[in-house]
Amino acid sequence: MATDFSSNLALLCSYRPSIAEVCRRLRVNRQQFNKYLSGQSRPSRHNMRRICDFFGVSEAEILMDPPQFEEIVSVRRKPAERADLQKPLRHLEQLYGKSQGLQKYVGYYFRYFFSFGNKGLIIRSLASIHGNDGKYYWKNIEILREIKAGKTIGLNKYEGVVFFLADRVYIVEYETLKMNSITQVTLYPSHQTRVGRLMGIQTGGPTRRGRKPGASRVALDYLGKHIDLRQALGQCGLFSAESEAAQEELVKAITNEINPGMFVLEVDEP
Repeated sequence: MATDFSSNLALLCSYRPSIAEVCRRLRVNRQQFNKYLSGQSRPSRHNMRRICDFFGVSEAEILMDPPQFEEIVSVRRKPAERADLQKPLRHLEQLYGKSQGLQKYVGYYFRYFFSFGNKGLIIRSLASIHGNDGKYYWKNIEILREIKAGKTIGLNKYEGVVFFLADRVYIVEYETLKMNSITQVTLYPSHQTRVGRLMGIQTGGPTRRGRKPGASRVALDYLGKHIDLRQALGQCGLFSAESEAAQEELVKAITNEINPGMFVLEVDEP
């Protein structure tokens, strides 16, 4: 079984630019990873889960016979025919056809919400809305860095689409590095000449811990159309509601009014 795992891991790595890139993104020691590839060692349960999440496979699949696993991977990586894409794309086109203009909202935002995977901590990420040919798109970068300690524990990148339907702004995003998470955001629009803060609700879940689906309040603070990206990314990370980085007004805006102690509503598996 160890040989099956190492062979399958090598196959997955062959689709990546390099082993070094895989180790860097997984935050796994290269020497230890080489032992996995050679069959000298098996990852811990924690590292096995991280590896499977990264490559988008299950633990049962990565332990299959190599020929069977290769067949599964080749099918998943087969490009979809244009005709096969028509049905799902039709739904997007219908929504875009009904969506109102979002030019007013184009630009960069700090996104704030209580983290799904880091209980009691607020996450500040850098997001943007941009348009192309009358359609609007979304990007979001989460740097899981403890601002006070200066320690970075992870990175998530999201992309998605934005619609303005029936006086609500809708964002649907997916995590682009591991492709294992989708978040849906519903925002109240701004009726001011200049966009300030947008408030709403989002549903999703942590990409690493627990994987429990949840919902939370979310705030988007508009920064402008042209910003210093390096400086803005340097301000992203995790912080507590009591820290200097937290603004009282902001904390109140994203706190659950019904149950102030419950920042994120989680749903347990039945």
